[in-house]
Amino acid sequence: MTKAGIGFSVCVEFVNRECFISNEALIKLASQMFTAIGPMQTFRELEPNITGVARRMVRAGVQGTPLQLTPNTFQ
Repeated sequence: MTKAGIGFSVCVEFVNRECFISNEALIKLASQMFTAIGPMQTFRELEPNITGVARRMVRAGVQGTPLQLTPNTFQ
């Protein structure tokens, strides 16, 4: 966890990719929830969804190290 967001990794077909979700993206996701929670708790609550999006991005061939998840990722 940094001031800008949270780093994590996913494994897709035996390939490990480092990923990073920005605090802005976490705030956007948290705004869709019923209670106001911090970035880390938002990540923990939505981790299966967030990592699922990251895995789909890896499969689609999205480049970048780390793979960036921003508010636009969750349109």
